[in-house]
Amino acid sequence: MSIVKAFFGNTPDGRAVYSYRLSNKNGMTAVILDYAGAIQQLLVPDRAGRLVDVIGGYDNITDYCLGDGAQGSLIGRYGNRIAKGKFTLDGKEYTLACNNGENHLHGGPGGFERQIFAATPVDGEEPALRLTYTAADGEEGYPGRLDVTVTYTLKAENALSIHYEAVTEKPTVINLTNHAYFNLGGFASGKIFDHELWIDADTYLPTDAGLIPTGELRPVAGTPFDFNTPKTIGRDFYADDTDLVQAGGYDHCLNFTGGETATPKRRISLYAPSTGIVMDTYTTLPCVQFYSANFLANPDHPFKGGYPQAKQNALCLETQKMPDSPNKPHFTSTVLRPGERYDTETVYAFGVRK
Repeated sequence: MSIVKAFFGNTPDGRAVYSYRLSNKNGMTAVILDYAGAIQQLLVPDRAGRLVDVIGGYDNITDYCLGDGAQGSLIGRYGNRIAKGKFTLDGKEYTLACNNGENHLHGGPGGFERQIFAATPVDGEEPALRLTYTAADGEEGYPGRLDVTVTYTLKAENALSIHYEAVTEKPTVINLTNHAYFNLGGFASGKIFDHELWIDADTYLPTDAGLIPTGELRPVAGTPFDFNTPKTIGRDFYADDTDLVQAGGYDHCLNFTGGETATPKRRISLYAPSTGIVMDTYTTLPCVQFYSANFLANPDHPFKGGYPQAKQNALCLETQKMPDSPNKPHFTSTVLRPGERYDTETVYAFGVRK
Protein backbone atom coordinates (compact mmCIF):
# COMPACT_ATOMS: atom_id res chain seq x y z
CA MET A 1 0.00 0.00 0.00
CA SER A 2 1.28 3.48 -0.85
CA ILE A 3 -1.11 5.16 1.63
CA VAL A 4 -1.13 4.46 5.36
CA LYS A 5 -3.82 5.95 7.60
CA ALA A 6 -3.07 6.46 11.31
CA PHE A 7 -4.70 8.10 14.32
CA PHE A 8 -2.92 11.41 15.00
CA GLY A 9 -4.79 12.56 18.12
CA ASN A 10 -7.88 14.28 19.42
CA THR A 11 -8.47 18.02 19.17
CA PRO A 12 -9.01 19.86 22.48
CA ASP A 13 -12.77 19.64 21.83
CA GLY A 14 -12.58 15.87 21.30
CA ARG A 15 -12.61 15.44 17.52
CA ALA A 16 -10.47 12.61 16.13
CA VAL A 17 -7.76 13.56 13.64
CA TYR A 18 -6.02 11.16 11.26
CA SER A 19 -2.82 11.31 9.23
CA TYR A 20 -2.32 9.86 5.76
CA ARG A 21 1.18 8.83 4.71
CA LEU A 22 1.66 8.88 0.93
CA SER A 23 4.83 7.28 -0.48
CA ASN A 24 6.15 6.82 -4.00
CA LYS A 25 8.63 4.37 -5.54
CA ASN A 26 11.59 6.66 -4.73
CA GLY A 27 10.82 6.81 -1.03
CA MET A 28 9.52 10.37 -1.14
CA THR A 29 6.83 10.69 1.51
CA ALA A 30 4.13 13.22 2.33
CA VAL A 31 2.18 13.01 5.58
CA ILE A 32 -1.07 14.95 5.41
CA LEU A 33 -3.62 15.51 8.18
CA ASP A 34 -7.37 15.71 7.71
CA TYR A 35 -7.19 18.61 10.19
CA ALA A 36 -6.61 21.73 8.07
CA GLY A 37 -5.33 19.51 5.28
CA ALA A 38 -1.95 20.22 6.86
CA ILE A 39 1.22 18.81 5.32
CA GLN A 40 2.85 17.46 8.48
CA GLN A 41 5.95 15.91 6.90
CA LEU A 42 7.54 16.06 3.47
CA LEU A 43 10.51 13.73 3.08
CA VAL A 44 12.57 14.19 -0.10
CA PRO A 45 15.98 12.75 -1.08
CA ASP A 46 19.06 14.99 -0.89
CA ARG A 47 22.16 14.75 -3.13
CA ALA A 48 23.39 11.75 -1.11
CA GLY A 49 20.05 9.97 -1.36
CA ARG A 50 19.14 10.59 2.29
CA LEU A 51 15.55 11.57 3.04
CA VAL A 52 15.21 15.10 4.47
CA ASP A 53 12.04 16.50 6.06
CA VAL A 54 11.81 19.90 4.38
CA ILE A 55 8.63 21.19 5.99
CA GLY A 56 7.89 22.72 9.38
CA GLY A 57 5.14 21.39 11.58
CA TYR A 58 4.23 19.83 14.89
CA ASP A 59 4.33 16.41 16.51
CA ASN A 60 0.84 16.62 18.00
CA ILE A 61 -2.64 17.86 17.18
CA THR A 62 -2.80 20.23 20.16
CA ASP A 63 -0.09 22.42 18.67
CA TYR A 64 -1.86 22.47 15.30
CA CYS A 65 -5.07 23.57 17.03
CA LEU A 66 -3.61 26.14 19.42
CA GLY A 67 -0.47 27.28 17.57
CA ASP A 68 -0.29 30.15 15.13
CA GLY A 69 1.22 30.45 11.67
CA ALA A 70 -1.07 27.92 9.92
CA GLN A 71 1.72 25.36 9.63
CA GLY A 72 1.37 23.49 6.34
CA SER A 73 -2.36 24.19 6.31
CA LEU A 74 -4.90 24.79 3.58
CA ILE A 75 -6.02 28.41 3.72
CA GLY A 76 -9.53 29.62 2.91
CA ARG A 77 -11.98 30.91 2.16
CA TYR A 78 -9.59 33.76 1.37
CA GLY A 79 -5.83 33.47 1.71
CA ASN A 80 -3.93 36.61 2.72
CA ARG A 81 -5.42 39.92 3.88
CA ILE A 82 -8.64 41.85 3.30
CA ALA A 83 -8.45 45.45 4.50
CA LYS A 84 -10.46 46.25 7.62
CA GLY A 85 -12.40 43.00 7.22
CA LYS A 86 -14.83 44.51 4.74
CA PHE A 87 -15.62 44.20 1.05
CA THR A 88 -18.53 44.98 -1.26
CA LEU A 89 -19.85 42.48 -3.79
CA ASP A 90 -22.73 43.24 -6.16
CA GLY A 91 -23.59 46.34 -4.13
CA LYS A 92 -23.74 44.61 -0.74
CA GLU A 93 -21.13 45.14 1.98
CA TYR A 94 -19.87 42.12 3.93
CA THR A 95 -18.09 42.27 7.29
CA LEU A 96 -15.48 39.69 8.29
CA ALA A 97 -13.59 39.07 11.53
CA CYS A 98 -10.49 41.23 12.00
CA ASN A 99 -7.90 38.76 13.27
CA ASN A 100 -4.74 40.59 12.12
CA GLY A 101 -4.86 44.00 13.75
CA GLU A 102 -7.57 45.94 11.95
CA ASN A 103 -7.54 43.52 9.00
CA HIS A 104 -8.89 40.07 8.09
CA LEU A 105 -6.29 37.35 7.47
CA HIS A 106 -6.44 33.85 5.96
CA GLY A 107 -10.19 33.37 6.19
CA GLY A 108 -10.52 34.45 9.81
CA PRO A 109 -10.12 32.74 13.19
CA GLY A 110 -12.42 29.90 12.11
CA GLY A 111 -11.03 29.56 8.60
CA PHE A 112 -10.10 26.34 6.84
CA GLU A 113 -6.95 25.94 8.94
CA ARG A 114 -9.24 25.15 11.92
CA GLN A 115 -11.50 22.64 10.15
CA ILE A 116 -11.47 18.87 9.71
CA PHE A 117 -11.85 17.80 6.08
CA ALA A 118 -13.49 14.58 4.90
CA ALA A 119 -10.64 12.47 3.51
CA THR A 120 -10.70 9.88 0.70
CA PRO A 121 -7.42 8.06 -0.08
CA VAL A 122 -6.82 7.09 -3.70
CA ASP A 123 -4.12 4.41 -3.82
CA GLY A 124 -1.89 3.65 -6.78
CA GLU A 125 1.52 4.38 -8.28
CA GLU A 126 0.78 8.05 -7.71
CA PRO A 127 -1.14 8.00 -4.41
CA ALA A 128 -3.57 10.83 -3.74
CA LEU A 129 -5.66 12.17 -0.89
CA ARG A 130 -8.92 13.89 -1.74
CA LEU A 131 -10.12 16.31 0.94
CA THR A 132 -13.58 17.89 0.94
CA TYR A 133 -15.17 20.59 3.06
CA THR A 134 -18.38 22.58 2.85
CA ALA A 135 -18.23 26.15 4.16
CA ALA A 136 -21.70 27.33 5.12
CA ASP A 137 -23.32 30.47 3.79
CA GLY A 138 -22.22 33.19 6.21
CA GLU A 139 -19.30 31.24 7.68
CA GLU A 140 -16.73 33.78 8.89
CA GLY A 141 -18.92 36.43 7.26
CA TYR A 142 -18.54 35.21 3.66
CA PRO A 143 -21.58 34.87 1.42
CA GLY A 144 -22.61 31.60 -0.19
CA ARG A 145 -22.28 27.93 0.63
CA LEU A 146 -18.91 26.85 -0.80
CA ASP A 147 -18.13 23.21 -1.63
CA VAL A 148 -14.37 22.71 -1.70
CA THR A 149 -12.28 19.77 -2.93
CA VAL A 150 -8.50 19.75 -2.54
CA THR A 151 -6.53 16.81 -3.93
CA TYR A 152 -2.93 16.11 -2.94
CA THR A 153 -1.15 13.78 -5.38
CA LEU A 154 2.34 12.42 -4.81
CA LYS A 155 3.82 12.08 -8.29
CA ALA A 156 6.10 9.23 -9.31
CA GLU A 157 8.86 11.71 -10.19
CA ASN A 158 9.09 13.33 -6.73
CA ALA A 159 6.52 16.09 -6.94
CA LEU A 160 3.55 17.01 -4.76
CA SER A 161 0.56 18.40 -6.63
CA ILE A 162 -2.20 20.38 -4.90
CA HIS A 163 -5.36 20.71 -6.99
CA TYR A 164 -7.98 23.14 -5.66
CA GLU A 165 -11.62 23.05 -6.80
CA ALA A 166 -14.72 24.82 -5.52
CA VAL A 167 -18.28 25.74 -6.46
CA THR A 168 -20.66 28.18 -4.78
CA GLU A 169 -24.40 28.69 -4.45
CA LYS A 170 -24.12 32.50 -4.21
CA PRO A 171 -21.62 35.02 -5.54
CA THR A 172 -18.62 35.01 -3.21
CA VAL A 173 -14.87 35.64 -3.09
CA ILE A 174 -12.28 32.87 -2.86
CA ASN A 175 -8.49 32.67 -2.75
CA LEU A 176 -7.23 29.23 -1.73
CA THR A 177 -3.59 28.42 -0.97
CA ASN A 178 -1.34 26.30 1.23
CA HIS A 179 0.77 27.75 4.05
CA ALA A 180 3.69 25.28 4.02
CA TYR A 181 6.91 26.43 5.69
CA PHE A 182 9.86 25.15 3.67
CA ASN A 183 13.50 24.75 4.60
CA LEU A 184 15.31 22.62 2.01
CA GLY A 185 18.21 22.10 4.37
CA GLY A 186 15.78 20.31 6.69
CA PHE A 187 13.19 22.01 8.89
CA ALA A 188 15.60 21.98 11.86
CA SER A 189 18.64 23.32 10.01
CA GLY A 190 18.38 27.03 10.89
CA LYS A 191 18.17 30.17 8.78
CA ILE A 192 17.16 30.12 5.11
CA PHE A 193 19.40 33.05 4.09
CA ASP A 194 21.69 30.74 2.08
CA HIS A 195 18.79 29.42 -0.02
CA GLU A 196 18.97 30.55 -3.63
CA LEU A 197 15.66 31.77 -5.04
CA TRP A 198 14.38 32.50 -8.53
CA ILE A 199 10.91 33.97 -9.14
CA ASP A 200 9.48 34.75 -12.58
CA ALA A 201 7.81 38.01 -11.54
CA ASP A 202 7.82 41.45 -13.11
CA THR A 203 5.96 43.43 -10.42
CA TYR A 204 5.22 43.26 -6.71
CA LEU A 205 2.68 44.88 -4.38
CA PRO A 206 4.00 47.53 -1.98
CA THR A 207 2.04 47.62 1.29
CA ASP A 208 1.11 49.94 4.11
CA ALA A 209 2.21 49.34 7.70
CA GLY A 210 -0.60 46.79 8.14
CA LEU A 211 0.72 44.84 5.11
CA ILE A 212 -2.31 45.76 3.01
CA PRO A 213 -1.35 46.48 -0.63
CA THR A 214 -1.42 50.18 -1.46
CA GLY A 215 -2.82 49.44 -4.92
CA GLU A 216 0.40 50.07 -6.81
CA LEU A 217 1.90 47.36 -9.03
CA ARG A 218 5.57 48.28 -8.77
CA PRO A 219 8.22 46.84 -11.13
CA VAL A 220 10.65 44.58 -9.27
CA ALA A 221 13.60 45.86 -11.33
CA GLY A 222 16.09 47.69 -9.13
CA THR A 223 14.42 46.57 -5.87
CA PRO A 224 15.15 43.79 -3.32
CA PHE A 225 12.10 42.01 -4.78
CA ASP A 226 13.81 41.21 -8.07
CA PHE A 227 14.52 37.47 -8.16
CA ASN A 228 14.54 37.15 -11.95
CA THR A 229 18.23 36.40 -11.64
CA PRO A 230 18.66 33.77 -8.89
CA LYS A 231 20.08 35.17 -5.66
CA THR A 232 20.30 34.15 -2.03
CA ILE A 233 17.45 35.22 0.21
CA GLY A 234 19.91 36.84 2.58
CA ARG A 235 21.55 39.06 -0.05
CA ASP A 236 19.07 41.93 0.10
CA PHE A 237 17.19 40.94 3.24
CA TYR A 238 18.51 43.87 5.31
CA ALA A 239 18.39 46.43 2.49
CA ASP A 240 17.27 49.96 3.33
CA ASP A 241 13.86 49.45 1.75
CA THR A 242 10.60 50.69 3.27
CA ASP A 243 8.60 47.61 2.32
CA LEU A 244 11.18 45.21 3.76
CA VAL A 245 11.66 47.22 6.94
CA GLN A 246 7.99 47.60 7.85
CA ALA A 247 7.31 43.89 7.20
CA GLY A 248 10.41 42.70 9.05
CA GLY A 249 11.53 40.93 5.89
CA TYR A 250 9.75 39.52 2.87
CA ASP A 251 5.96 39.28 3.21
CA HIS A 252 4.82 40.49 -0.18
CA CYS A 253 2.88 39.44 -3.25
CA LEU A 254 5.00 39.03 -6.39
CA ASN A 255 3.09 38.96 -9.67
CA PHE A 256 4.20 36.45 -12.28
CA THR A 257 5.14 37.67 -15.73
CA GLY A 258 2.13 37.17 -18.02
CA GLY A 259 -0.27 36.30 -15.18
CA GLU A 260 -2.50 33.26 -14.91
CA THR A 261 -2.00 30.18 -17.10
CA ALA A 262 -4.27 27.31 -18.19
CA THR A 263 -1.77 24.64 -17.09
CA PRO A 264 0.90 24.78 -14.37
CA LYS A 265 3.96 26.77 -15.46
CA ARG A 266 7.37 26.81 -13.74
CA ARG A 267 7.45 30.09 -11.82
CA ILE A 268 9.76 29.57 -8.83
CA SER A 269 12.94 27.65 -8.08
CA LEU A 270 14.45 27.26 -4.62
CA TYR A 271 17.82 25.63 -3.91
CA ALA A 272 19.62 24.75 -0.65
CA PRO A 273 23.39 24.31 -1.05
CA SER A 274 23.69 22.29 2.18
CA THR A 275 21.60 19.38 0.83
CA GLY A 276 21.56 20.04 -2.91
CA ILE A 277 17.76 19.89 -2.87
CA VAL A 278 15.97 21.94 -5.53
CA MET A 279 12.25 22.71 -5.40
CA ASP A 280 10.63 23.99 -8.59
CA THR A 281 7.13 25.40 -8.19
CA TYR A 282 4.71 25.11 -11.09
CA THR A 283 1.33 26.83 -10.87
CA THR A 284 -1.63 28.12 -12.83
CA LEU A 285 -2.03 31.03 -10.43
CA PRO A 286 -0.87 34.60 -11.17
CA CYS A 287 0.98 35.46 -7.96
CA VAL A 288 2.92 34.21 -4.97
CA GLN A 289 3.09 35.60 -1.46
CA PHE A 290 6.75 35.18 -0.51
CA TYR A 291 6.94 35.14 3.29
CA SER A 292 10.24 34.80 5.12
CA ALA A 293 8.67 33.70 8.44
CA ASN A 294 9.10 37.08 10.10
CA PHE A 295 6.66 36.19 12.89
CA LEU A 296 7.81 32.60 13.48
CA ALA A 297 8.80 32.91 17.14
CA ASN A 298 6.19 31.33 19.41
CA PRO A 299 8.04 29.53 22.24
CA ASP A 300 4.88 27.70 23.35
CA HIS A 301 4.69 25.60 20.19
CA PRO A 302 8.04 24.08 19.19
CA PHE A 303 8.33 22.16 15.97
CA LYS A 304 8.75 18.40 15.54
CA GLY A 305 11.29 16.91 17.92
CA GLY A 306 11.10 19.99 20.15
CA TYR A 307 12.96 22.21 17.66
CA PRO A 308 12.21 25.84 18.63
CA GLN A 309 10.51 28.28 16.35
CA ALA A 310 12.69 31.17 15.13
CA LYS A 311 12.31 33.92 12.58
CA GLN A 312 13.62 33.19 9.09
CA ASN A 313 14.10 29.48 9.85
CA ALA A 314 11.71 28.72 6.99
CA LEU A 315 9.87 30.41 4.15
CA CYS A 316 6.45 30.21 2.55
CA LEU A 317 5.65 30.37 -1.16
CA GLU A 318 1.88 30.82 -1.13
CA THR A 319 0.63 30.70 -4.72
CA GLN A 320 -2.59 32.70 -4.96
CA LYS A 321 -4.35 35.74 -6.36
CA MET A 322 -3.65 39.23 -5.08
CA PRO A 323 -4.42 40.10 -1.45
CA ASP A 324 -7.28 42.57 -0.86
CA SER A 325 -8.51 42.00 -4.42
CA PRO A 326 -12.19 42.41 -3.37
CA ASN A 327 -11.41 46.04 -2.53
CA LYS A 328 -9.21 46.79 -5.55
CA PRO A 329 -10.99 46.34 -8.90
CA HIS A 330 -7.75 46.53 -10.90
CA PHE A 331 -6.31 43.54 -9.00
CA THR A 332 -6.85 39.88 -9.98
CA SER A 333 -10.52 39.00 -9.61
CA THR A 334 -11.33 36.57 -6.79
CA VAL A 335 -15.09 36.53 -7.42
CA LEU A 336 -16.75 33.12 -7.90
CA ARG A 337 -20.34 32.90 -9.09
CA PRO A 338 -22.88 30.07 -9.27
CA GLY A 339 -22.28 27.91 -12.32
CA GLU A 340 -18.54 28.66 -12.31
CA ARG A 341 -15.81 26.37 -11.00
CA TYR A 342 -12.76 27.53 -9.09
CA ASP A 343 -9.96 25.33 -10.45
CA THR A 344 -6.25 25.91 -9.81
CA GLU A 345 -3.19 23.71 -9.37
CA THR A 346 0.22 24.15 -7.78
CA VAL A 347 2.98 21.54 -8.03
CA TYR A 348 6.14 21.41 -5.88
CA ALA A 349 8.69 19.34 -7.83
CA PHE A 350 11.90 18.15 -6.17
CA GLY A 351 15.33 17.27 -7.53
CA VAL A 352 18.97 17.72 -6.60
CA ARG A 353 22.10 19.49 -7.77
CA LYS A 354 25.20 17.35 -7.35
